[in-house]
Amino acid sequence: MKIVRTIAELRARPRGLLGLVTTMGAFHEGHLALFRAAREENDRVVASLFVNPAQFAADEDLATYPRDEERDTRLAEEAGVDVLFIPAPDELYPPDFQTWVEVEGLGRRLEGEQRPGHFRGVATVCLKLFNIVRPDRAYFGQKDAQQVAVIRQMIRDLALDVDLRVLPTVRDGDGLALSSRNALLTTEERKRALALPRALATKDLTAARALLARSNGLDVDYVEVAEFDPPVLAGAVRVGSVRLIDNVVLEGDSK
Repeated sequence: MKIVRTIAELRARPRGLLGLVTTMGAFHEGHLALFRAAREENDRVVASLFVNPAQFAADEDLATYPRDEERDTRLAEEAGVDVLFIPAPDELYPPDFQTWVEVEGLGRRLEGEQRPGHFRGVATVCLKLFNIVRPDRAYFGQKDAQQVAVIRQMIRDLALDVDLRVLPTVRDGDGLALSSRNALLTTEERKRALALPRALATKDLTAARALLARSNGLDVDYVEVAEFDPPVLAGAVRVGSVRLIDNVVLEGDSK
């Protein structure tokens, strides 16, 4: 596996049928599933490792977001990644950067309402990575259902020549959706966090809200049915200082 840190070097690499996995690092089994899927379907796999400052607000956890480049490099190589792109922030956002991408409707509700500007940062960095890497396929996880919806809309609206692949959410044995932020939970906080997947597993909006209302130690940002493709029951909660999101696919059964 080759580690690349500049756009110029990445563009000089061989192409072939190319799959891209965009990440912020702190790899877990969810990331590895994306890497493996890309490995199976493409000649070459590029993964980006970039904690994108543009999608964090001033009061969010950019400084404490988990980082372990050495571990991530090893896991990516073991999963069959050919090129790991690890740019510095000023490589993607050079001085006097002024151009942003905003998916207006989808990007302003749910997560967008709770985190203003978040999806502007997501859409901008993803479009930039698509332009740099020029992938045939891009791989995302269903856990970030709204992010997937935003990227799908951007691909359609801007006529991007990339095939979006979405893989099911990967969960631990206790049902908690895998997330890089899970590492920040204490043992007790993790137990309380399990109320979120249990509530969503009802696939019933009223039941999910009632279950979370009875859960001690959770601050609920939202629980809503989102008419994405496919529709989902989505929720976001805060457990201590850690914010977690999750969703379950309703497969058209929006209760």
